[in-house]
Amino acid sequence: METAKKTTSKKKAMDDNEIISLYMDCILVKYEEPKNVFSFCKEHKIVESDFYTFFGSIDALKQQVWVKFFENAVSTIRHDASYESYSDKNKLLTLYFTLFEILTVNRSYVLFTLKENKEGLKNLKNLKHFRNHFKEFITEIIDSENSEISGKLAKVTTPIFSEGAWIQFLFLLNFWMDDTSKSFEKTDVLIEKSVNTVVDILDTKPLESLFDLGKFLWKEKMN
Repeated sequence: METAKKTTSKKKAMDDNEIISLYMDCILVKYEEPKNVFSFCKEHKIVESDFYTFFGSIDALKQQVWVKFFENAVSTIRHDASYESYSDKNKLLTLYFTLFEILTVNRSYVLFTLKENKEGLKNLKNLKHFRNHFKEFITEIIDSENSEISGKLAKVTTPIFSEGAWIQFLFLLNFWMDDTSKSFEKTDVLIEKSVNTVVDILDTKPLESLFDLGKFLWKEKMN
């Protein structure tokens, strides 16, 4: 009598999104970093070689989390059929508002990784690859055929402008982390005022915009 052949099913390898999700859950539940790759993989039943298929270290994983945030924001923006016809100002606003919507969904994770783990400025290394993607996107806006900003960069080169936009983002991020207003509406106000200021500095009304931004920041500082 023939017997049925015994089959062995190989466990499906995890992809990078699954590993990232497990890592973020681990942070949010324990509020501490895993000690090393081995302990993280053992706890979550991940084959260690599967982890190294996507990430060379825990630090590399942390950087990729931020890249995923940015990629999700860009994917959302690209689905807006009218985006390409936006002015430079509205493209910048769309980028910032979309990014902060995604960061808000992941606020507890962001606050831990950038503020509550007591690592200070060392945390900025987590944004290394995020920064590269961000600056490339800003450059793409400036280099588009219908860009108004590109024509005003006689004294400000594209790399300097993209670096300035990055510093602006860090400024907004720092404000958002301390924002306690409902739905983070004060951050929304600051995004709009800061983008208006950056664009207007290249135009004809820099002083009015800077004064408007300064009044808002002074009011928030005093409250």
